[in-house]
Amino acid sequence: MHRICVSIARETVDEGVAAAESISSLADVIEIRLDRLKTIDVAPFIARLTRPLLLTNRPIWEGGSYKGEEEARIAPLLEGVQQGVAYVDLELKAPTSSHKALLEAVDSSASRLILSWHNFQETPTKAELVGRLAMIQDKGAHIAKIVTMAHDYHDVLRVLTLQEEAARMDIPLIAFCMGRPGVISRLATVELGGYMTYCAASENEATAPGQLSVSVLRQIEALMSEEKELQ
Repeated sequence: MHRICVSIARETVDEGVAAAESISSLADVIEIRLDRLKTIDVAPFIARLTRPLLLTNRPIWEGGSYKGEEEARIAPLLEGVQQGVAYVDLELKAPTSSHKALLEAVDSSASRLILSWHNFQETPTKAELVGRLAMIQDKGAHIAKIVTMAHDYHDVLRVLTLQEEAARMDIPLIAFCMGRPGVISRLATVELGGYMTYCAASENEATAPGQLSVSVLRQIEALMSEEKELQ
């Protein structure tokens, strides 16, 4: 199944809800970037949106915008789990206390925990990538997410072939590359067994380098489907 997750990063809750509603028909999952909100409040998103929700509260040390205390950062994610959101995202590098709190919370809920690791500078060696994947699995994640910066096609291929390791380890994996060379990986990953890919609500709302808009991604999907039918 191709899962298209649309990231919503607005400054106010009302703006965020409106943006999410405007692209709801094109999204399989909607990610709410809580770290971009001036005032964090998960309840309106849960109450007003019908698509499966992913809550992310990305700290500055992982490329996000959240600058507060760790306990306060995790609190809305825990609230989301209590309210039954589909997914919550936590960084592999987050403190042990955060891992423990969210793992305990999701254990008795329908929510699934995505443990993520990002490298905004480069794509490491295959050995390091596989090592990160193993660390994520050892932490007890339901789903792994590994995203790196690509400088050429070699970087892209190393990340995409992680799906083979993930299949062997029996853990769902979200894996693609940022940057211009990595654009193709955002579509290719779901064709190669990746759990999900991410896109923006519009062309000027990308939350990461090289992120496509959901309308463009759906257009590409439609063209590929037409090509398969012709064959």
